[in-house]
Amino acid sequence: MSQQKPSAPRGMRDFGPEEMFRRNYIFSTIRKTFEKYGFLPLETPAMEKLETLTGKYGEEGDRLIFKVLNSGDFLKAAREKGIDLSQYNSLQLVKHISERAMRYDLTVPFARYVVQYHHQLTFPFKRYQIQPVWRADNPQKGRYREFYQCDADVVGSPSLINEVELILILHETLTALDIPGFKIYLNNRKILAGMASVIGASDKLTALTIALDKLDKIGHEKVLEELSNNGFDNNALAALNDLMQAASTQNDVMPFLRSFLQADELGMKGIEEIDFVINTLNSLGFPDDCISVDMTLARGLDYYTGCIMEVKVPDSGYGSIAGGGRYDDLTGIFGMSGLSGVGVSFGADRLYDLMMALNLFPPFAENRYTYFFLNFGSDESLRCMQMIQKLRSHQIKCGIYPDSVKIKKQMEYADKMHVSFVCTIGSDEISNQTIGIKNMQTGEQRTITQSAFFNELGLLS
Repeated sequence: MSQQKPSAPRGMRDFGPEEMFRRNYIFSTIRKTFEKYGFLPLETPAMEKLETLTGKYGEEGDRLIFKVLNSGDFLKAAREKGIDLSQYNSLQLVKHISERAMRYDLTVPFARYVVQYHHQLTFPFKRYQIQPVWRADNPQKGRYREFYQCDADVVGSPSLINEVELILILHETLTALDIPGFKIYLNNRKILAGMASVIGASDKLTALTIALDKLDKIGHEKVLEELSNNGFDNNALAALNDLMQAASTQNDVMPFLRSFLQADELGMKGIEEIDFVINTLNSLGFPDDCISVDMTLARGLDYYTGCIMEVKVPDSGYGSIAGGGRYDDLTGIFGMSGLSGVGVSFGADRLYDLMMALNLFPPFAENRYTYFFLNFGSDESLRCMQMIQKLRSHQIKCGIYPDSVKIKKQMEYADKMHVSFVCTIGSDEISNQTIGIKNMQTGEQRTITQSAFFNELGLLS
C-alpha cells in the first residue's frame, strides 16, 4: 500500500490540547451565561433529511448545503436496469442520489425538533445548543466548512422581552470573554420590507436582503450594481443609495427611518419594535455606546421576520462574531403554525480567531496534575498508586509516570506538563512511611511523613 500524506479535508481542522483548552474556555463561558438565563441544553443529529434543510436559507444558502450520498451506487444500479439518466434534470438526480444532508445551522433542526416533540415541551421553550455545522463554502480567513455554533433560542413567545434578554446575553458573554470594543447592531426585517414597499420593490425583498447582506464585503457601488442586475429601477436605486448614505453618515438613523417609512404600516411596526427594545435596554442601564441601529443590516436567511441583530468588533477584520433574530413561523413549514421564536448564535471559530489575534485567552498551562509521582519500580509504583487513588477520590489531580525509566526523563516530562509538585516514594520512603515533595515553581524540596502529607491536604491518613 502506497504511503499517504496525512491531512484534514480543506476547510476543516484538527484541534490539539492547547487549542481545545482555549475553545473549551469559550464554550464554558457561553454555556454559563445561557444557563444563567434559564436555557436548557439540547443536541440534534449531524445529519438531517435533505427536505428538512432545503428552502430555508435562500437560494445561496441552499447551494452551500453538504449533501450526503445514499448508500449504494444509484447510478450503476440505474444503468443496469436500463434507466435513461438523461431524462432527469439535476434536481431530480440529487433527490435520487441524496436524501440526507449535513446540518447547515442549528435553528432549522431546532424547529424540526420542537414540532416533533411539542407534546413533551413546556412553552415558552428555551434551549441552547453548542454543536458543529457544515457548509460547502470556499474556505478563507474566518470562514470554514466545519465550524461550531453556540445558539440560544426561545420558541412559543412573541414578546420582545426575549429580544432584550438575548441582547443582554450577547453583551454579558462577550464582556466575560474580554472582547474589546464590540458593538451590537440592530435592525428589523419589517423595516426592510417597508423599504422595499416604499421604493416599489415589494416583490424583490429577498434580492434586497441578499444584496444588503454583502454591503460590508463589497461596498455601496457593488450592492447597487447587483440590485440593478436584479431588476431594481433607477428611482429605487437612488432611494436605496440615500438609505445607505444615511446609514453610514448618521449616528442616529431613527429620525431618517421614521420619515422614510411614515406611510408604510409594516415598516413603522418594525420601528416600534426597535424602540421598545432600545428603551427597555436603556432602562436597565445598558451602555448606549454598545448598541446601534443599522438599517442596512439584513441577515440573509429567509426565515427572519422581525428584529435582527449582529455583533462585530469594528476595524478588527473578523466580520460578525454573533448574530440572530426573530422568526415568526419557522415551525409552520413542519406543520405547526403560530409558534414564534427568536434566537442568537455565537460563531465560536471566528471568536477563537479574534481572541487569538488580540491575545485574549488566559495563559495555557498544560497542568494535568497537581501532584505527579515518579516511578522507581514495581513495589514503589504500587504504593504511589494507592496514594494517588486516595487523592483522586478527593478530586485532586494527580498521576504517575507509567514506566520505570531514568529519573531525568521523568522529571523532564513533569516539567513539560507544568505539574505543581513532584512526589517521590522510593524504598527508603516506603520503610519510613515518608514522601519526598518538590515544588516545581520554587524548587523547594522536603521530606515529610505520609500522614503529615495527608493532614496538610485536610485528609485523614
